[in-house]
Amino acid sequence: MRAVVQRVSRASVTIENEVTGSINNGMLVLLGIEDADNEDDVEWLCGKLSRLRIFPDAEGVMNLDIQAINGAFLVVSQFTLHASTKKGNRPSYIRAAQPDKAIPLYEHFVSELRKTSSCPVQTGRFGAMMQVELINDGPVTILFDTKNKE
Repeated sequence: MRAVVQRVSRASVTIENEVTGSINNGMLVLLGIEDADNEDDVEWLCGKLSRLRIFPDAEGVMNLDIQAINGAFLVVSQFTLHASTKKGNRPSYIRAAQPDKAIPLYEHFVSELRKTSSCPVQTGRFGAMMQVELINDGPVTILFDTKNKE
């Protein structure tokens, strides 16, 4: 499971001219699910995101987690995070999980993130063509890979 996490002051996702998810201060989570992922990956990543201290305290130091700022999450599925560009110029997405596996894990991720963080969680729609708008605050962007925990 891969995630690109951005600290945002505002973010939204639009599908067919309709805003399906919108947050103010919080985290935009672009989430890619691969065949090898399971519930352990979901629980590790949700725990990590819920405790991630990337928001500034009174001195401007990144010392606060999302609960401390009354923030929210916007989760957007993104299979392209598993693109392989090793050969040629056209990315291969062979490692990305098929919908029959990815959708239940995506839904479990959203549910677990709500439970673990106690924060509001907005979403896009799995598999839809989405337009994502954001104002990256900082900018702060962090990559996570549950198969390569750094």
